[in-house]
Amino acid sequence: MANPNFGTFNRAGTVADQAAFDVGLRAHMVRVYNYMASGLALSGIVAFSLFNVGELAALFFQMQGNRVIGLNMLGWVAIFAPLGLLLLTSFRAQSMSVGAVQAVYWAVTALMGVSLSLLLFRYTGASVARTFFVTAAAFGALSLYGYTTKRDLSAMGKFLFMGVIGLILAAVVNMIWPSGAMSFIISAAGVLIFSGLIAYDTQRIKEQYAEAWGSETAEKVAVFGALSLYLDFVNLFQFLMMFLGQERE
Repeated sequence: MANPNFGTFNRAGTVADQAAFDVGLRAHMVRVYNYMASGLALSGIVAFSLFNVGELAALFFQMQGNRVIGLNMLGWVAIFAPLGLLLLTSFRAQSMSVGAVQAVYWAVTALMGVSLSLLLFRYTGASVARTFFVTAAAFGALSLYGYTTKRDLSAMGKFLFMGVIGLILAAVVNMIWPSGAMSFIISAAGVLIFSGLIAYDTQRIKEQYAEAWGSETAEKVAVFGALSLYLDFVNLFQFLMMFLGQERE
């Protein structure tokens, strides 16, 4: 449940040809979405493999038959490693090479597959697939809005970031003192916050491209943009599962 601001990249030149800029922006957004889709595919492959291969699942989870009853040491590492990588990357974004940024992206998306596999163990395959398509449809509509709107969403981003911090704190409190009502509120707030972040981050990716246009940082901007949208999608999917998921018997 994280979506750090990976910073901005310095402008390397002036946009002299609007037509060329528009063509470049469209190509950039396609590259961002391709990275994101590939990351989701990698996470899905990891999650599906863990769910279907008991020997792999046993590396991360304490199993009882086909049920997960807990995490082992490697499982805890896999769950929290993405957060550590994201925090490290958020402070080193400017100095990292394109190859390093790509390596972090693929590592994060692969590790996220471990936590996502827990959804497959908990919920029926049909409800997971249904919720995924609902999430994909919502993502498409919200990202399109963020790309096309003339409204400046930057002010909204500050409130959304505060909302993410509030979600994390509320989730920690709910883990210590579980409450069904609190879980419902957290889930509803999570859906709203990450829906807003999809639109906000899409607009921010456009702005970052304008700053990086014509420079060597454009590829890094694409990877970081894909990582932001990937995290928005995955978090929205997880919160929607709490409403739409049908638990296994």
